[in-house]
Amino acid sequence: MDELAVAMKARDFIAKCSPLSLPVSVDAYAGQIGGVVKSEALQENEDAWSVQLPNGKYRICVNCAHNSRRQRFSVCHEVAHVVLEITADHTSPSWSFARRPPGEIACDIFAAELLLPHKLFKPRVDAADMGFNAISELADEFDASLMSTGSRFATFSRELCAFVLSEGGKVRYSSRSTSLRDARAWIRSGSDLPKDSYSARVRAGEASSGPEEADPDQWFEDWDREGSLYEDVRQLGQWDQTLTLLWFDDENLPPPQAERARWEEDTYGLRELDGNLPWPGKSKRRR
Repeated sequence: MDELAVAMKARDFIAKCSPLSLPVSVDAYAGQIGGVVKSEALQENEDAWSVQLPNGKYRICVNCAHNSRRQRFSVCHEVAHVVLEITADHTSPSWSFARRPPGEIACDIFAAELLLPHKLFKPRVDAADMGFNAISELADEFDASLMSTGSRFATFSRELCAFVLSEGGKVRYSSRSTSLRDARAWIRSGSDLPKDSYSARVRAGEASSGPEEADPDQWFEDWDREGSLYEDVRQLGQWDQTLTLLWFDDENLPPPQAERARWEEDTYGLRELDGNLPWPGKSKRRR
C-alpha cells in the first residue's frame, strides 16, 4: 500500500468522525473502531499495544511514562493497524525511521493524517510563515510532534519547500511540496548530511539560531538553477535525528536547460502522485 492510498483511507476514516476542534480527540478516533484507551506502565521503549476483546471491541494501552504528544500518536497508530488491517511488528524501535518496517511506516502515515487532518491543517499552513517557529506553533495547536508537523507542513505548502529527516547523519526521509517536486529538486535518501551545512553544524553541537541561507547544490542532486535557498534546523539529540526545513524565497525558479529537463525525465520519470494539486505560490517572509 503506497503513501497516497494510506492517506486516502485515513481521510475517509476522519470523515466519519468529523473533528471540528483542536487538538482533535484521539479518544473519538478510538471510539470509531470500538476502542477504549488506557494509560498504563509499559516497558521503557514500548509505545502502545492493542488487542481485540471477545465482544469485538478493542483495548488500546499506551505508555503512561511518555508525553501526551507521543501517547496521542500511539493511539492513532494503533487505530491505523485496525483500519488498514496491518499486523503489528514492533520488533524495531518506533523512534528509528531507518529500521522501521514498511507496515509500521504506513501506520505512522495514517496516524499523522489523523492528528493533522488535511481540512484543518492545510488552511493554517497556507497562512503560516516559513521556518521552524511556525511549525512549532502548529505542533502546539494540534498537539502533535515536531516531526509529524514538519513533514506535513512541507507536503501541503504552496511554497518551494522540503522537510528532511536525517538519522545518525544520514538522510532517511524527505517530504516536498508539489511546487518543489515540479521543480525537480531531488534529495537522495541514504546520503550524508551535506558537509558544513547548517544542519551538519547543528548536529555537531552548534546552537540553532534561526534560518540561514544555504547552498542548493549541497542538498539537491545535480542542481543547476538559480534561487535563494534557506535552511532551518532542529536537532533531536536523544535519537540523533536532525530535522531540516528548506525553502526557496522565490515565487518561481528558472526552468532547467532543455538538455537538463530531458535528462531528468529520462532518469527519474514522472513525479510520484501525492494527492495535492499545484497552487500558485507567494513569497513568505522568514521567521
